[in-house]
Amino acid sequence: MPHVHANGIDIAYEAHGDPANPPLLLIMGLGAQLTLWPIELVEDLVRRGYYVIRHDNRDIGLSTKFTEHGVPNFRRVALMRAFGLRAKLPYRLTEMAADAVALLDALGIAKAHVVGASMGGMIAQLVAIGYPDRVLLLTSIMSTTGNRRLPQAKPEALAALMDRPPPNATLEQVIPFGVRISKAIGSPGYPADETRLKERIARDYQRSFHPTGPGRQLAAILDDGDRRKRLRGVTAPSLVIHGADDPLVPVEGGRDTAAAIPGARLKVIPGMGHDLPLELVDEVAGAIAEIAR
Repeated sequence: MPHVHANGIDIAYEAHGDPANPPLLLIMGLGAQLTLWPIELVEDLVRRGYYVIRHDNRDIGLSTKFTEHGVPNFRRVALMRAFGLRAKLPYRLTEMAADAVALLDALGIAKAHVVGASMGGMIAQLVAIGYPDRVLLLTSIMSTTGNRRLPQAKPEALAALMDRPPPNATLEQVIPFGVRISKAIGSPGYPADETRLKERIARDYQRSFHPTGPGRQLAAILDDGDRRKRLRGVTAPSLVIHGADDPLVPVEGGRDTAAAIPGARLKVIPGMGHDLPLELVDEVAGAIAEIAR
């Protein structure tokens, strides 16, 4: 697995396709390794003529971990942000956006199509906000603006996501957690094949098991607050993709994102929840390629 040292940390990444083609950076979400981007989607985008890069965000996968900082108090972080204050955190979402740009720098890429899912969509938004000259196209998938007035996650989806295995959990203990999360937040119109799902959980566990990282990433999300005013300054062509049946980040989050970004296109997919079903790979890749052209 190649690494670069960038923005003061080690970032693990993979690159697929011809480097001479337009670069496309995939940024994954909360607690998810780069491998959660379906390889079928990566290969579809490569076939459409892109040089596709996916990476592990900080504090997950094979990138630098921040275990020594412990897990912040979420309630305190959210309360401080509501009053316009900022908690002391090991890192913020803007630093994760800077990681993505630093990775592009290390790879010698001046501009890229930037695609993010869930928390990755928030990071992609911040790349477009903070580094407008680096973004050819912004695609925000199943993400949101941080607007506290939007509908919240369904209780069962949030409960499944927050219920994390212990730090020393075995694979046999981790698999039920992963299956439960998938069923709670996944696409009702495209349920995951359980055999394939368990194989993916095992693969990711063997690659890297780091259950405390998502807590620090979640604190960074809560700390970033409402991005609507900042999103009004986005100049890149923008696409917002959201599942009509997302139980974790309701579709109103996608609508709010599209409304905040000037000229953004919104694509709502019926039956899609908070995942990337294989049945939708062609539709998602096609939507990205269409606006990229």
